[in-house]
Amino acid sequence: CQVDLSTLSKEQTHKLEMPLEEGEGYLVLLVTLTASAAVTISDLSINSLEDQKEREEILKRYSPMMMFHNISDVGFLQVKVIRAEALMAADVTGKDSFSKSDPFCVVELNNDRLLTHTVYKNLNPEWNKIFTFNIKDIHSVLEVTVYDEDRDRSADFLGKVAIPLLSV
Repeated sequence: CQVDLSTLSKEQTHKLEMPLEEGEGYLVLLVTLTASAAVTISDLSINSLEDQKEREEILKRYSPMMMFHNISDVGFLQVKVIRAEALMAADVTGKDSFSKSDPFCVVELNNDRLLTHTVYKNLNPEWNKIFTFNIKDIHSVLEVTVYDEDRDRSADFLGKVAIPLLSV
């Protein structure tokens, strides 16, 4: 099914019941369009925290004097997804032999979900991405999952790690 997000109002949860293209059943979605300014993806070569002005703004924003200014803004988390090594081969090539994967990485914190690009035919992909998230609850869990992209069906699970923010 396809959803035209431009027809939905912002900052409101919509319950959508979408018929599947092949006509076999439907998908129920809860969709909320919201702006989360601090959720970003950037290349590893462009690290915003190395910018002195950006660093000063962050220190000011989370200083003890600003502690009660916005109770739900606990802080931010920057995750660097550099590479994966020795991934499981998930794609069939040749005579029923497995020899490659088309991996991509998904980084999730609460309702924020960011993805890397897919590195095709590679068991040792390099993404070199920086993901920045707002932290609203220190009891949240960061999840990093690697999938194998399959164009004709859903992605295959290759591996996952869950990191409680309290352990960081």
